[in-house]
Amino acid sequence: QVQLVESGGGLAQAGGSLRLSCAVSGLTFSSYGMGWFRQAPGKERELVAAITWSGGSTYYPDSVKGRFTISRDDAKNTVYLQMNSLKPEDTAVYYCAGNLGVLTTSPRYWGQGTQVTVSS
Repeated sequence: QVQLVESGGGLAQAGGSLRLSCAVSGLTFSSYGMGWFRQAPGKERELVAAITWSGGSTYYPDSVKGRFTISRDDAKNTVYLQMNSLKPEDTAVYYCAGNLGVLTTSPRYWGQGTQVTVSS
């Protein structure tokens, strides 16, 4: 059974930092492209970070570039999202997701989500 379990969400002040973790089990983690998506109330789901199966390449949209960093630890089957210089508009439910090979906009596997709230 494949499981993706996020942790590390919570409340932060604008300008602060949070680190999200996603522990993955039930699949060959090192073969999967991984990513973090977010969805705010009334808004479409947005990809905020992606990392290739090798860890050699990452992607960020302009909205978070320079503030968010995705990383992976294949020994721990875990992917991380370091979020710095948080803004109120970063408030959303954050989801970890994975897809065999290349991450797409509709990955096969999803976590349950973790709430991030940034106060001004």
